[in-house]
Amino acid sequence: MVKKTSRSEIRMKKHLKIRNRFTGTPERPRLAVFRSNNHMYAQIIDDTVGNTLVAASTLEKDVKAELEKTNDVAAAAYLGTVIAKKALEKGIKAVVFDRGGFIYQGKVKALADAAREAGLEF
Repeated sequence: MVKKTSRSEIRMKKHLKIRNRFTGTPERPRLAVFRSNNHMYAQIIDDTVGNTLVAASTLEKDVKAELEKTNDVAAAAYLGTVIAKKALEKGIKAVVFDRGGFIYQGKVKALADAAREAGLEF
């Protein structure tokens, strides 16, 4: 009998391959994206010490108040601008983008494009 691996297992395997390729440094931290069924999360991480420098999600009150839905492309784009503004306030200009094993389209692409337009370099 053929056992088919689940989508989440495939995503985790892709994510581990991506994480082996690069890490976040103090000069260029990692912008990690996670997408659940209902929300999106983005955080900027310095992997040398394991600290989250900046974090934003659609669960936050001020972000949620601006959105009609928390799981569509518009919400992802707004979250990209929010994370970029918070990063620029902390003095972070350049990051490495970690798509978390998700395919670079739709919500993940919208978040990345919005963060680039708001001033982050990657």
